[in-house]
Amino acid sequence: MIRVDSGVTIAMALLTVRAAAERMGIGYSTLKQWIFQGKVRTTTTAGGHHRLSEAEVDRMLARQAPDQRTTRKVKAANGQIAVLSCRNRLHGYVEEVRVDGLLGQVRMRIGDQRLTAVITADALAELKLNRGDDAVALIKSTEVMIAREVGASAPPAKRRTRRR
Repeated sequence: MIRVDSGVTIAMALLTVRAAAERMGIGYSTLKQWIFQGKVRTTTTAGGHHRLSEAEVDRMLARQAPDQRTTRKVKAANGQIAVLSCRNRLHGYVEEVRVDGLLGQVRMRIGDQRLTAVITADALAELKLNRGDDAVALIKSTEVMIAREVGASAPPAKRRTRRR
């Protein structure tokens, strides 16, 4: 919480460094280095721990360069799709899932933007999407598809190359 001089208290969602790094798809140590270099704005707790606001995480995500590859190979498990030909992949997290009859609505947060997709209730049940899950919006022409990467529940692998 932040207390403004006028006595108004504003509630602000703060994330731990580890949670913010997972949401951003980078390593914990990388994010700590960025904090110490002053590239990321944080709030410090009374115990000296850094916390990042969701707005700051969104700002950092918006600065990351989009993936330049047209296909992406994913480790296949149980005969699932391993390669997709889709240029427009937007990585984000699920803010809201609603199901009503045959259709469902998924609202995702991607950087500082929100994306809403209407898909079948069967597809939602198969994806097992819940609020807070990481997901990928695949955009092809006028269609928007929602996908979940294989092994998405596991923490992201540490990247060796630097994203700009």
